[in-house]
Amino acid sequence: MNRKLTATRKSQVKMDSHAVRFFTETIDAGRISPLAFFEAGESCYQDKRFYWQNADKTMTLVGIGHATVLTSDSVEERFQHISTAWNRLRAALIKEEKDMEPVLFGGFSYDPKSIKEAEWDAFPSAYFVVPSFQLTIKNGKTTISINLVTESDEAAEEFNRLRDERDRLIHIAQVEDFNLLAKPVVVSIEEIAKDNYMQAVADVTDKINEGIAEKVVIARSVQLNFAEEVPAVTALHHISNEQQESYHFGLQKDGQLFFGATPERLIEISNGRAYSACVAGSIKRGKSAVEDRQFGEELLEDHKNREEHQYVVNMISQVFQAFCTNIAMPKAPKLMKIRDIQHLFTPIEGTVEQGTDIFNLVQALHPTPALGGVPTNVSMEMIRSVENMDRGYYAAPIGWTDTAGNGEFAVAIRSALLDGNHAYLYAGGGIVADSEADKEYDETWVKFRPVMRALGGKLNG
Repeated sequence: MNRKLTATRKSQVKMDSHAVRFFTETIDAGRISPLAFFEAGESCYQDKRFYWQNADKTMTLVGIGHATVLTSDSVEERFQHISTAWNRLRAALIKEEKDMEPVLFGGFSYDPKSIKEAEWDAFPSAYFVVPSFQLTIKNGKTTISINLVTESDEAAEEFNRLRDERDRLIHIAQVEDFNLLAKPVVVSIEEIAKDNYMQAVADVTDKINEGIAEKVVIARSVQLNFAEEVPAVTALHHISNEQQESYHFGLQKDGQLFFGATPERLIEISNGRAYSACVAGSIKRGKSAVEDRQFGEELLEDHKNREEHQYVVNMISQVFQAFCTNIAMPKAPKLMKIRDIQHLFTPIEGTVEQGTDIFNLVQALHPTPALGGVPTNVSMEMIRSVENMDRGYYAAPIGWTDTAGNGEFAVAIRSALLDGNHAYLYAGGGIVADSEADKEYDETWVKFRPVMRALGGKLNG
């Protein structure tokens, strides 16, 4: 698998020895399980891995190691900070036509102005990485790339060392036994500040009825405690296996794993075309096909849920009108059915205007009314006032972009922060004028269920 730097790369190594250069090289990898490759990095890169698979299974990414890390602690300019830093790196890229585009993967916090809880201390308001080793499965083809960001005079030697390490990781993933572990043993489930949540829903409902806001999303959390430490690959395996229709993601940092299986795409850009999804309004799945259809019809006709959904449609369509042309969107929502819940769903797409990148759209879209409220500024202030919780990266944008400008971000719901033998799970719902605290509380349990089940917890079986 080893080969020398090409003539193009050799010449660049000798030029501008103190300038940042961004090298990449891609090889075909045959058939490799993405989770086996993820696990191959366990011993040396335990805190430097990520995992991504889109909902239709046409794109899987695994990152091991850090070629570089981009972060921001800014409240107002974090999206621009990451965009600017990434554009500088893109300009320094040296690749051949056959090489895959390097990716930048990471996420943003939900609200940099919120209170900061201890479990989220390691995560800044923006955290992104370019992996040293990038597995890509796209439309059934598996490749592995080396990415090197360097100012060193010895780039050729660095690259050769990375080739040796790449081959070692591939060998581990292909040859060594990959034992899928059983689900964790949950010893206790703790509801965190339940009384505060119930009071927050009641208070917000009153304020909405007073005309202060139209909708506000209130979230809460629960803590799972396990008999022993839970490996990251175990969590990713079970959430991916049980939530087939969702986006799967995992991001490691400082001994923690933020992971989940979200049904909600925030934005995708592919060859200059942008795609988003308006997802809001929900109801449980039925125990039979007949009951399931009845629930779906009830959801489609329910005034509260249709109103909640329309807030999201209005906001996302306005963003597309600002950044896109040739917009297409159906007039009425349809149903998105996933394992534990069904949602109202309206897709939208448009052609991205020149000069717009994916971070422009992420900034404009976050938070959607599905995770924040209406009006946005008022709802965010109310959330800060009454929720009394740091959402961290829950309900925030997580995803990737590449050096060609393509990329996809999802909304990180149905998610958890795994920390050794503990996990913090998050769920919320949209509060409107006729919301009832007890029903909203029950709905959060439905939304906890996917991650709860993947981690060995049980709710009514």
